[in-house]
Amino acid sequence: MIKKNSVVSLIYCLKNSNEEEMDRADKDKPFAYLHGNGQMVPGLEKELEGLAVGDKKDVTVSPAEGYGDLNPQLKIEVDRANFPKEADIQPGMQFEGQGDGGTRTVFTVKAVVGDKIHVDGNHPLAGETLHFSIEIAG
Repeated sequence: MIKKNSVVSLIYCLKNSNEEEMDRADKDKPFAYLHGNGQMVPGLEKELEGLAVGDKKDVTVSPAEGYGDLNPQLKIEVDRANFPKEADIQPGMQFEGQGDGGTRTVFTVKAVVGDKIHVDGNHPLAGETLHFSIEIAG
């Protein structure tokens, strides 16, 4: 039975509200984590408590219990001059930046328009309601 500090292996499929598959872990490569230590989406971890090997469950996780709501302050425009001259900045690239208060954030380049680079520090699944179909593999 899953409880704090259990090593858990999951087979799962994650879809968004549009039924688009966002992630998966199959039988041949399950996702393993240490339960109750903040290593996974809080809303999913809470729903797995007490399950056992072989149990299957569908779980819906709200943005608040998943990756949070979208934060518009993390969508910013950066001058190209802030990057090394030789860097070939392209959409999809990621880099780490420091926000107010010294917080380190991973930003994803969304667009390059002239000498402006549009970046987003939100998690890619922020603001999404997450739909998991899970099976406890171990």
